Amino acid sequence: MLPVPRAVSSVAQMFESRFQSFDVQSDPAQAKPRLAARREKLKHENLDGFIVPRADEHQNEYVPKCAERLAWLTGFTGSAGLAIVLGGKAALFVDGRYTLQARGEVDTQLHAIVDITRTPPSSWLVEHVKEGQRIGYDPWVHTPGQADTYREKLAAKGAELVAVATNPIDRIWTGRPDAPQGAIMLYPERLAGESVLRKLARIREKLAGADALLVSDPHALAWAFNIRGSDVAHTPLPLGYALIPAKGKPRLYLDGAKLSNSVRAKLSERADIEEPGRLADDLGTRARDKKVRFDAATAPAKLVEIVRSNGGTPEIAADPIALMKARKNAREIDGVKAAHLRDGVALVHFLAWFDRQAPKGKLTEIDAASALEAFRQQTGKLRDISFPTISATGAHAASPHYRVTRTSNARIGRGLFLIDSGAQYEDGTTDVTRTIAVGRPTREMRDRFTRVLKGHIAISRLVFPLGTSGAQIDALARQYLWAAGLDFDHGTGHGVGAYLSVHEGPQRISKIGHVTLEPGMILSNEPGYYKAGAYGIRIENLVVVAPRTIKGAEREMLGFDVLTLAPIDINLVEPKLMTDDESAWLDAYHKDVRTKLSPLVPANLRRWLTSATRRISEAGPVRRTPARASKR
Repeated sequence: MLPVPRAVSSVAQMFESRFQSFDVQSDPAQAKPRLAARREKLKHENLDGFIVPRADEHQNEYVPKCAERLAWLTGFTGSAGLAIVLGGKAALFVDGRYTLQARGEVDTQLHAIVDITRTPPSSWLVEHVKEGQRIGYDPWVHTPGQADTYREKLAAKGAELVAVATNPIDRIWTGRPDAPQGAIMLYPERLAGESVLRKLARIREKLAGADALLVSDPHALAWAFNIRGSDVAHTPLPLGYALIPAKGKPRLYLDGAKLSNSVRAKLSERADIEEPGRLADDLGTRARDKKVRFDAATAPAKLVEIVRSNGGTPEIAADPIALMKARKNAREIDGVKAAHLRDGVALVHFLAWFDRQAPKGKLTEIDAASALEAFRQQTGKLRDISFPTISATGAHAASPHYRVTRTSNARIGRGLFLIDSGAQYEDGTTDVTRTIAVGRPTREMRDRFTRVLKGHIAISRLVFPLGTSGAQIDALARQYLWAAGLDFDHGTGHGVGAYLSVHEGPQRISKIGHVTLEPGMILSNEPGYYKAGAYGIRIENLVVVAPRTIKGAEREMLGFDVLTLAPIDINLVEPKLMTDDESAWLDAYHKDVRTKLSPLVPANLRRWLTSATRRISEAGPVRRTPARASKR
């Protein structure tokens, strides 16, 4: 491993682009002239308003640079949001994760910041439009359900939703990046655990009378055809579509420039390959008198309208691939466990390094994020980070989705430091958050941390019957915070893919997580607490749903097996708030971490790991005497 000073400096330079402001084209200083240009275009297009989602043609979380229209127009760089531009006013809609970020990035004199959970965009629009007005939208970046909601609300007000042929922002966006052409690779069956032919057979069994399935979600495309790509950041996605008929050979709509001769030859054994530009015409021709199933969550409204206008019957429902993909098979789970073991070693190197360096008062947020990525790089297996690392000290951590840039970069001082990060390895995807005390934490910090930990443990220890949803267990993670009049404004857990998206549906642990949890599903367990202007706390492990054997049980029972291997900072735990069972769980978790990782780290880090994973009864006062980082 690199000596500590060089690890920070060289890696910070290597990954400089990670921490730049989003893009020069999202410069908030340009928001005013760009908004003015957009309003001028409205006049020429006979429109009174336009809807700008943060979405591409597939509703991806991470979109290619050419689809970052919301950031270009408003300056907001979060991964979820929407703007509405009218002649005299404009609004940006975000949820609680991004409220602070939006206020820091967006000129609120130009765009009002609106809480999307309290005021949906369609409701706001109805309040501000007048009878007879025409509101434009791009049918390629809205789902049919989204378009229908706007259309119905506007019609009730005597206004009209109008589909535009070309997104008008693209016409005023000077220097708009080109569409990505990342190489597509075959994903080996030894990791996928199932052949393409078997997957296609299972998909066809779920078509339920439809003549074909239009696959619009690139995650589903990647899973079904055992391929991966590199068209967007942090998720190995190949952007494209597939048409899977009930009978016959599927069609893959992929940019040929992304395919090597060998990959094309292999894929051609399973599907006909066409350029994406052929999709609209093919769909129109093949849809006559046919029922085509579309994914309600990702299908463009444009494609649904093409089927309808050509005499076909669009069926809009959940993509059956989503649940198949969510239930990881034994081979996928083995790969994910191997990825977490590898990731755990990198995390131990990082945490020991941080323990030594942070008290000196010279580290910055970027130093920490760069160092963690360096330790992951040194595994020799890292393909990418799975999302932009949240490296946050003090008040920055009070924003759950804070993203450090060169402008915001702060020196890590006494108090709490939160780092939420993940990795993409070929055999699995990781996501882990640790909150670390720098110096002696306050009594309040220890209280809040322990309440978050108790909720984390409640989820980890839970046993529940088959048929239980995430919404039914979400409150268990919040109960100890609720008892003190506290809460957090995000879900307790999201689904995670197998070398795919770090935020995978449909499974989740949240108030709106109504999908049944099933064996093989991987989720995060990440309750938190955020004190605005002061600090933030989050503890996150990944877990996999697994069977539980209970003597005398009358129902099939399930629980969670923990995948993440990393010490939890016991210097922040208040033992008096912990029950014996909770302390026993923490001790057992730390013993598992120590047992699995100790043989894989150098002797000096083994000593640090033994201290970091000692029994809670031995926690004692805050210790800050970690071993030196290895120079391997």
